[in-house]
Amino acid sequence: MKLFSTAKTRLRAFWSDTDATATVEFVVATPMLFWALAACYVYFEGFRQSSINLKAAYTISDMISRETAAINDDYLDSIYALHRFLTRATSETTLRVSVVRWDEDDNRFYEDWSETRGAIDPMTTSEVLSLTDKLPVMPDAERVILVETTNTFIPVFDNVGLSTVSLDNFVFTRPRFAPQVAWES
Repeated sequence: MKLFSTAKTRLRAFWSDTDATATVEFVVATPMLFWALAACYVYFEGFRQSSINLKAAYTISDMISRETAAINDDYLDSIYALHRFLTRATSETTLRVSVVRWDEDDNRFYEDWSETRGAIDPMTTSEVLSLTDKLPVMPDAERVILVETTNTFIPVFDNVGLSTVSLDNFVFTRPRFAPQVAWES
């Protein structure tokens, strides 16, 4: 019984002792503080990169929409280089530019042409049909330019709850100064 009473007294003394409380709190709180700081940084960088990618896709789409001459491989290579520059990409990026036409009689979209850079295939007719819900309502024989970009965001810190994310953008723009943007063939 004496052992139990002694242990109880020592436990009560330990519990009421306030020496070095701030040090213990600091040791416990510091890792959580650093984790929260790292998480804020990673999430901010992820949203910043996503915003930059979307702005780059809109810039490229707008550039192409203003073209009155046919586009060729050199032009698309330059646009791809511009995309990589604007996004400050450190990972692999992809770019797919397609021109899609609406046919009122057939009640469906058709792909006029599609060209890519990076590890992505040109758009197929079945892909165009699967995108019907994403494309705008258009009058007969109207065309839109689709710009699809992909960039991979790799977080600096692995253990903050965000893993590698593929940032995909899908932007469509109507040609501005000509009824269509042609591919030089």
